[in-house]
Amino acid sequence: MSGKLLRSAAVFSSMTFLSRLSGLVRDQVYASVFGAGGMMDAFFVAFRIPNFMRRLSAEGSFSMAFVPVLAEYKATRSAAEVKALVDRVAGTLTAALLVLTAIVILLAPQLARVIAPNFDPAQMAMLTDLLRVTFPYALFISLASLVGAILNSYQRFAIPALSPVLLNLAMITAALAAREWFDSSVMVLGWGVFAAGMLQLAFQLPSLARLGLLPRPRLDFAHAGVRRILTLMVPTLFGSSVAQVNLLLNTWVAALLVSGSVSWLYYSDRLLEFPLGMFGVAIGTVILPHLSSRHAETDPEGYSKGLDWGFRLCLLIGLPACAGLILCAQPLLSTLFQYGRFDAADVRMASWSLMAQSIAVPAFLLVKVLAPAFYSRQDTRTPVKAAVVAVLTNAFCTLLFFAAMLYGTEPGRQALQAAGGDLKLALGQVEGAHALLALAIAVAGWVNALQLAWLLRKAGVYRRQPGWGRFLRQIGVATVAMTLVVLAFRVLWPDWTPWAWWDRGWRLAVMVGAGGALYAGLLWAQGIRPRDLRGH
Repeated sequence: MSGKLLRSAAVFSSMTFLSRLSGLVRDQVYASVFGAGGMMDAFFVAFRIPNFMRRLSAEGSFSMAFVPVLAEYKATRSAAEVKALVDRVAGTLTAALLVLTAIVILLAPQLARVIAPNFDPAQMAMLTDLLRVTFPYALFISLASLVGAILNSYQRFAIPALSPVLLNLAMITAALAAREWFDSSVMVLGWGVFAAGMLQLAFQLPSLARLGLLPRPRLDFAHAGVRRILTLMVPTLFGSSVAQVNLLLNTWVAALLVSGSVSWLYYSDRLLEFPLGMFGVAIGTVILPHLSSRHAETDPEGYSKGLDWGFRLCLLIGLPACAGLILCAQPLLSTLFQYGRFDAADVRMASWSLMAQSIAVPAFLLVKVLAPAFYSRQDTRTPVKAAVVAVLTNAFCTLLFFAAMLYGTEPGRQALQAAGGDLKLALGQVEGAHALLALAIAVAGWVNALQLAWLLRKAGVYRRQPGWGRFLRQIGVATVAMTLVVLAFRVLWPDWTPWAWWDRGWRLAVMVGAGGALYAGLLWAQGIRPRDLRGH
């Protein structure tokens, strides 16, 4: 395998960096204008539904089912047959999404009561209105994901990776407009989501037209390729997005907790998205077409080496990211978000959930390679088995952690007594309960990754390449040294919340810069070079 995979991942990651950077600015504007109150909880819950659809389509079930079939058609069929597949997939997907969107708009009040039963009447009314405005985003972004999957399959990674910037720009504009002209109403954010979906779809269409694959939608459930995609997609609807299923479940539970819990989980999740979005999604996006092509061309050696490359890159990034996010949770949140209505108490609450969920950063990254390893072979059943266990683990851990908190801690027992034994009311009175939800997601993430790794080994399609022992020693030494340096800075500067933004900023730059430079320097000193990451 040449350096093509690394170059593709670098292009995708570079474009994604711009997206994450603009997303960071967006979240800073959110924090400053709206803070972490009940109305923002309503927006985050409402946006979680269409955003879940985006994760399923862009990073999950649709791409995992569509890309291998498209790769097979490219390798074995004519250009006309490839175009016919694209036309019919576009038509069938559009029809299904139009029906789903209409159902959600009509049943928005009922859906709001299901996903946030503990909201007060004002929050419930806002959530209902937001659901009706934001859910059409699922239609637009799923079609944009279809276009992006086609472009990725033809090695055009930059435009799909850059398109999320448009979402962030639309949301920044909406938030600033809310402050200036709409009395800081979160409803304007819903319209920003709606506009962003249309922009992201329109942005990618010219690139698709240049490939000669601009679809003329045809509704055709009988087409062999469409049937094959649907067959593959049914199990992957659940299997490829287990983390998002867990996040949706935990959002529902978080709505029962102290006001602001949904927002705290959101802000901590946004920082977690930096390593996962910049690197995990990039690696998963470029490796799926590669593995699908190797499988379609019956190249087991290239397939195995592609997997080995992905595993090494995930650990090279995941281990230091895990340590860094745990140690730097408060400094990061304080420096980036503690402005306007987002205060020191919000920083403290969000840092708890960020530290808890960061434990599973390596696992989340590895799943971005492990899941495509099965989907590229058109095996969608195996990841579902792992996903079912992971979701059940998340539910079990949530119940276990809450029970331990309520019955095993003094604040929990006091809340339970004050609520007269009502578990639901008691959970809504215990500070920090949202961090236990993040910890449950982390445990489920590791369960999912370890299962997939074991099942992949059992399938016998991956052969470990030479040098793993030395590689693990190299990144282990570098990660431990980086951790000790960052820990020393945290002892020197324990509380960041009282400082002005410039004091936080330069200290964060020094701490992160020193840790990152030491990690990279020790990798270099131990013999790791960029060429070693290109493959074998």
